[in-house]
Amino acid sequence: MTQDKTTAAFRFGYGLPLPALAPAEPASMLAALRGPDTMATTYPGPRLDDLTETLARADSMLRTSRRAETAEANAARQDYRQAIAQLEGVTLMAAKTTFARALDATDGFRERLVQFWADHFTTVARSRRDSPLPATMVEEAIRPYITDRFADMLKAVIQHPAMLGYLDQSRSFGPNSRIGQRRTKGLNENLARELLELHTVGSGYTQDDVTQMAALLTGLTVGKKGPTFDARRAEPGPETVLGTVYEGDTLATVLKALDDLAENPSTAAHLARKLAIHFVSDQPNPDLVQALTDAWRISGGDLLAVTESLLTQPAAWGKMQEKARQPFDFIAAALRALGLDGADVMRMADDVFREVILQPMAAMGQPWQSPPGPDGWSEMAEAWITPETMAARITWAMDMPQRLITPLPDPTALMTRCLGAHLGERLAWAVPKSENIREAVGLVLASPEFNRR
Repeated sequence: MTQDKTTAAFRFGYGLPLPALAPAEPASMLAALRGPDTMATTYPGPRLDDLTETLARADSMLRTSRRAETAEANAARQDYRQAIAQLEGVTLMAAKTTFARALDATDGFRERLVQFWADHFTTVARSRRDSPLPATMVEEAIRPYITDRFADMLKAVIQHPAMLGYLDQSRSFGPNSRIGQRRTKGLNENLARELLELHTVGSGYTQDDVTQMAALLTGLTVGKKGPTFDARRAEPGPETVLGTVYEGDTLATVLKALDDLAENPSTAAHLARKLAIHFVSDQPNPDLVQALTDAWRISGGDLLAVTESLLTQPAAWGKMQEKARQPFDFIAAALRALGLDGADVMRMADDVFREVILQPMAAMGQPWQSPPGPDGWSEMAEAWITPETMAARITWAMDMPQRLITPLPDPTALMTRCLGAHLGERLAWAVPKSENIREAVGLVLASPEFNRR
């Protein structure tokens, strides 16, 4: 098994040059994952508890503003707009924080794992009011669990207000529950369906399993103080999901079902393949997928054990450029190549950050935290390398570096520094022959070598 810094940086991180002391082989990468999460303290992300007052104020002002035209209602509308602007500011800061962490982390693999699991458990804000919620879920329900049991991450995610809101769980009532009978309310199957289809087993379930899972989840909702289990909404049991009977209209029963799904052999196979596709190849080596599946099943879904299996498989260090860098990865890698760090991103003016990072990301097909559906962003290269999106990448490569750094770096040094062993003969020949530094730098960043990993 050949291991090198270029492969480590492209496949398991955000590109070259690696930060000082960055691990670049399996043992040290795993040691870093077992160590403290320094980026979480260096660049703190948003937490739901810190937003409770603002969210409650927005809700209160919205209710008041809907009254007839009165001075009180007009004042409430103004206060509501201010609260929404504050919440959207938190969302923008979370985007900056994500880039800053990607640039500064010595253990870039941690950041990549966080992004993988955030995409696996995709949520999208349903309104401007909810715009910070996806980031809080990543911070609270994903990031702390990437080296723990998958079951613990799953339980944290499924109970988080971002997921409950995105998949309409608060609209789901047991038809025979106390509230359901009184209000003639019924099941909403969104969360149950995505839980089975996307988050866990992936296949082998029936529509009846979805309906039964939806009934089992009915007590989950978001109350005034956050996520809760309301037995008055819960469909009286028992429910049968994938052949297992669950009795008792309690949160403990729901958590038991989530534990069982996490340890289901189909979940192991489904997520092992997703990991292999994300990190290694759109068409992953079957032996690699099987090794990850085995590690999952033997460890009971211990994500650190699965990660260790990924890093120690020869196929994980084999042929490169099997994947297209998604727009976030591309821009993060480009910022690193140009010599920017996390502090540079954090002190960018908001309008500049939008113009040079968020708006170009959207033009490249990846608007910030707005994937097209609950299945997240496509992993396939053809979804990202299209005439339209490549034009956006080329435009960024040609125009944005000079806005970010003055003077521009020497192009020959740049291509050596950011491509390492990926540097091809044609690119090495073409860059020095470019008409000017701007075009030469753009050629490096727009090259196939830079846009694939």
